[in-house]
Amino acid sequence: MSAPRSAAAFAQAQQVIPGGVNSPARAFGAVGGGPRFIDRGAGARIFDVDGREYIDYVCSWGPLIFGHAHPRVVQTVQEACAKGTSFGAPTELEIALAERIVEMVPSIEMVRMVSSGTEATMAAVRLARGHTGRDKIAKFEGCWHGHGDSFLSEAGSSALTLGVPTSPGVPQSVVDSTLTLPYNDAAAVRTAARENSGQIAAIIVEPVAGNMGTVPPREGFLPALRQIADEEGIVLIFDEVITGFRVGPGGAQERYGVMPDLTCLGKIVGGGLPAAAYGGKREIMENVSPLGLKVSQAGTLSGNPLAMAAGLEQLTMLSEPGVYETLESRCADLADGMADNLRNLGLDYALNRVGAMLCMFFTSQSVVDFASVETVDLARFKRYFWACLEQGLYLAPSQYECMFPSLVHGEGDIEETLRIHFAALKAIH
Repeated sequence: MSAPRSAAAFAQAQQVIPGGVNSPARAFGAVGGGPRFIDRGAGARIFDVDGREYIDYVCSWGPLIFGHAHPRVVQTVQEACAKGTSFGAPTELEIALAERIVEMVPSIEMVRMVSSGTEATMAAVRLARGHTGRDKIAKFEGCWHGHGDSFLSEAGSSALTLGVPTSPGVPQSVVDSTLTLPYNDAAAVRTAARENSGQIAAIIVEPVAGNMGTVPPREGFLPALRQIADEEGIVLIFDEVITGFRVGPGGAQERYGVMPDLTCLGKIVGGGLPAAAYGGKREIMENVSPLGLKVSQAGTLSGNPLAMAAGLEQLTMLSEPGVYETLESRCADLADGMADNLRNLGLDYALNRVGAMLCMFFTSQSVVDFASVETVDLARFKRYFWACLEQGLYLAPSQYECMFPSLVHGEGDIEETLRIHFAALKAIH
């Protein structure tokens, strides 16, 4: 499908922006070609600068749970903007949003606002280190916690070896304090904890892995992490930047009944504006500057009034009766229809869904961890992606990302999505 204005914009962007994009996730490196430059969004649809219309399942990578430009969110931001865009001083909006988060997320007793998910995870890990007096952290293959140095490592030759940097500029000395373990493997975590007893400050995990598609926790995995953390005096951190308020009002921790010590939130908490948060047990959070141990964390735009207003309005809307039941039903209809299409075409691709997160994997294996994700057919995904895009379905340009349905993806949107899904699969087989 020709997109001359997007192509021209991409060429222009590459002269002044590295790679032409301000986040690698927006590039089309995994599928080839250039990205579509978006002009506007409305409800479940986006429109590119060439005038093409798409049903959007990226939804700004998850936060637009009420779709694009929802009137209530827009009005709230406009009213806040008229009062001033930033003060560098406290506002009552910060209190109201913090109170709403504490009310909705079961493990959070105190919360600190930041501007991005990466800031939240970096701050949570520093806080865990300060609280425990330990240096090492444990993370999992396939989970993404932002671009902080501590997270940019991969496993060595065994699950228990310290990692190697995955990006130039990350010091080996930082990576040496990071253990990278297989997701959904509680036995590996137990062994790592035993081999590094008294040294691990934090275990950080996506309770539902949303950065290698959608990979739910095996039964018993999250409870095992809680037990190991308790036994070893480790701070358990749930990175709910994606799952928070998407898989339920209290996130994955409420859905699975496992409470972390600290929780990182993002995406939905800002209502589409740059906002995130980390929070948890009072005894730990009271070590954040200016209290207690005074673990450093600061940000001029933390608690920005526009983002606080948008986030508060969105969480208020999510707290209304029947919202999550409707969202769960819509997403179930979409996933069930996709499964029907696969059966009708004689295909056995894996399809995972947790709440309003889902992913179809181009592999016949059950996808339960990073090793099984690596069995996907990337060449076939690439053809599928372009077949969908050409018919007006906007998906993430990567096999390793979720689809993010919203509450404004109505019955007609889902029917059209399933028609395109079937046609695209049929065309590439």
